[in-house]
Parts: sequence; structure tokens; C-alpha cells
Amino acid sequence: MRIETKCIQSGYKPKNGEPRMLPITQSTTFKYDSTEHMGKLFALEESGYFYTRLANPTNDSVAAKICDLEGGYAAMLTSSGQSAMFYSIINICSAGDHFVCSAEIYGGSHNLFGVSLKKLGIDVTFISPDSTEEEIEAAIKENTKCLYGETVANPALSVFDIEKWARVAHRNGIPLLVDNTFPTPVNCRPIEWGADIVIHSTTKYLDGHDMGVGGCIVDSGNFDWEASGKFPGLCTPDASYHGVVYTKDFGKAAFITKATAQVMRDFGAIQSPMNAFLLNIGIETLALRMERHCFNAQKIAEYLESHPKIAKVTYPGLKSNKYYDLAQKYMPGGSCGVLTFEVKGDMAATVKFMDSLKLAMIATHVADARTCVLHPASHTHRQLSPSERIAAGVTDGLIRFSVGIENYLDIIEDLKQALEKV
Repeated sequence: MRIETKCIQSGYKPKNGEPRMLPITQSTTFKYDSTEHMGKLFALEESGYFYTRLANPTNDSVAAKICDLEGGYAAMLTSSGQSAMFYSIINICSAGDHFVCSAEIYGGSHNLFGVSLKKLGIDVTFISPDSTEEEIEAAIKENTKCLYGETVANPALSVFDIEKWARVAHRNGIPLLVDNTFPTPVNCRPIEWGADIVIHSTTKYLDGHDMGVGGCIVDSGNFDWEASGKFPGLCTPDASYHGVVYTKDFGKAAFITKATAQVMRDFGAIQSPMNAFLLNIGIETLALRMERHCFNAQKIAEYLESHPKIAKVTYPGLKSNKYYDLAQKYMPGGSCGVLTFEVKGDMAATVKFMDSLKLAMIATHVADARTCVLHPASHTHRQLSPSERIAAGVTDGLIRFSVGIENYLDIIEDLKQALEKV
């Protein structure tokens, strides 16, 4: 099936006489007739449901849909994009390990990796997403367990060269993890370009309606954990789970099984079945919405680029953008509906402009049906130092503008009237 059809048809397949819509299995537990059967479920000897923190039919159906959209092998939902990122790293990294990450990532991700994970003994090196293969190689250490980047960075909007980073990762026997939140699988499927694990904040475009917080991890099933020799947690007996060896007992599903049976069991950041249900409704219109988001964003970017009061516009769809060719390679149908720009003048001019917008709302959110605006330096990246903000592509005057699916002419009129007040 093509991507538009998968948005509707994948994941849940009702049988004869079953509900047409994906049911919400709003239950914490599941009943069985025998102790032996329940024991086999706990021992991972049989598949089934016994506690929603580990698995739930509603969640599994939605995870399966996202997995199909990304072209992956297995997937799981989490309570947020942050937990999806945390689980992906903690699933393969332990105290004393290290990973290399693009410096141009979401502020919350930067803080998670650069502060919180360091408290757990996991170190990270941030480098430019534009680093050469030699520079990426130089950042890799003996204890490096993965490389990490965002397909389209939030909010820097740099385009991640997936193939280049994948080549370096695989030469060094480690996986490439890619956050694909902004393009979504409608516009880019990182696994096709060599990524091994794909992460989503489903709170954004996948949900699309600002209703439910969530995350998702998709495993390609392509990385050979045993051949690498760097991942004993996946390839040797897990003492916390009856000595199971994930690669031996679950093959290509080793990564996701460990993330569920061990990491989710211990940390418990499961997505609620109700949120998974809402997420599924959002995904059904994902292909339609992304087409409109990208169309609108292109129109807005072109308008702002020609406006005398705008100092700079960043959007991968502009031919003047340094990432235009890379965006055409990975996302020929469009990148996302998010762009950034700077208003000429000082910080007061930036604040005056943002406060004068009427249609576009100031909100700590991005990538949904409604147009919204945010000032990263004082909002999402406020916790970073000035030098860290600059490394992440965030200047003091940067405005992140998330273009919704309204009529683009109305959005332009709102921008026009606000700029007239500056």
C-alpha cells in the first residue's frame, strides 16, 4: 500500500463482526484462566496481554501503523517524545558509555542528553550536523554506542545527512538513531537511507490536533547487535528477566522487546490507550495535512523572504537555503510546516511583532493544525547557555513559526499587520 493508504488502513484490521474503529482497551489488566498461561506470558514464552504498562491492544495497533509507515520491523509507544528518546538511549547505553549527537536538536533533547543522562554516567559529544565523515569519526570513542540526529532540526531547521552519518555509524559497528518528528514518514523515511532506530514525538504532526502527548520508537530490525560485539545488554543473559537473551530469543525484535520488557517495565512511561486512540485518528489525515502544511510553509517563507522588515528566513524549501539540495534528496515532496525568521531591529521589535499577531498564537507547541509562534531563546532553549544556544542554531532574535493548515492568505495577512506595527 502507498503511504496515504497506510495512514488509514495499517495497524488495526477488524475481523468479521468486530468494531470498525480501533477500540480503546481502557483496562490496566487482562484475565486468564490458568496460572500456567499467565506464567508463560511473564516468561515471554507466549505473546499476549497481561498488564498495560507492558502492552495494550490499542497501543500495539497504533505502534504497528507507525512502524508500517516508517518501513520498520517493530515499534512501541511511549508517554512522550522525551521518554522515547530516553528509552532509545538507555536501552543500549549504560553508565560509562558514550554517544555522539548533532548539536542542532530540540532544547529539551539537548538538556536530556547533556545534563540528565550525564548524571546517570552516560556521556555525550555534540558536534555540528554538517561535520565531515572524518570529524564524526574523530568524535567516536571506544565506548561510543550510537550516533543521533534530527532529520530536520528543531528549531535550527538544518537537514541531517542520514546517509553520511549512517556510513560512519556502521563502519564503527554502532547504530544510527534519528528523530523524524518534523518530516514524518510521509515526507522522509530514514530507515530507507540507513537509519537503524527512528524516534517520534507523536505529540506533533502525527497527532496533529494538539490533543495528546506521546512518543514512538521504531526499530528497523536491520542492525546486527551480535556482530557488533558492543551490546552485551542485548546479546547476553538479562539477569533481571529470567536470563533471557534478546537477540537469541527475539531476533530482529530484540531492541524493541528489551525496551518493552526491561526499560518500560522499570520506568513505566507508557502512552495511555486513550491517547493512542486519539493519535490514530490524527494519523488517518497525516498525509493530507502534511501536504497542506508544506504548501503553506513554502508560501509563507517566500513572502517573508521578500519582506523589507525581515532580516533572515530559514526554510529548507527555499532555493536560497543552504540545505535546499539535501532537502530535495531526502524530502522531495516537502520537509515540514515549520520555518524560522528574524525581524530587523532589537529584541523589543521581536517581542512587539509576536505580541501583535492575532491568528498565530504564542504557544509552547509546534506542528499541529493551528498556526503558532514561539521564541526559542526565551522559551524552548531558555535552559541552555548562550554558547549552547548558538551551537543549536538559536539566536536571540530567532522566531519559530509553525504554519498550520489554515488558508495561507489569512496567515500572510496576520503576518503583514503584525509587521506593520514594528
